[in-house]
Amino acid sequence: MSEDWRLFAFGSALFAALTAILAKVGVGDVDSDLATAFRTAVVLLLAVLIVLLRHKWPSVERWSLRSILFLTLSGLATGCSWLCYFRALKLGPASRVAPIDKLSVVFVVLLAALVLGERITLKSAFASALIALGAILLAF
Repeated sequence: MSEDWRLFAFGSALFAALTAILAKVGVGDVDSDLATAFRTAVVLLLAVLIVLLRHKWPSVERWSLRSILFLTLSGLATGCSWLCYFRALKLGPASRVAPIDKLSVVFVVLLAALVLGERITLKSAFASALIALGAILLAF
């Protein structure tokens, strides 16, 4: 049986939803930046444990400088995203913060076209517009 990316994407969405709810409860009486740092440490430990258990660590030695650069930039973007997300959760209701966060889908469609040369189809443009409209309706 081959792995289907859709199953992992659905898992990502489900865990992201749990992240919002659990983080909203957890950040209640904690500084949002400190909460982000703590959660990031937990994520790091989990990721390292999985890499070690799957015996994937030695393959890091064969990474290209390009991969290292872009994964570093991606990590910095993730950190900035999480810092903003936790601050937003600290200040606002999770049910309104999460929809705005999901505008990232629209940004990905646009950036994938601009940076990666992916095609924006009528279907993806319409779906992106619906996501944006839904986020705006839920958030404001």
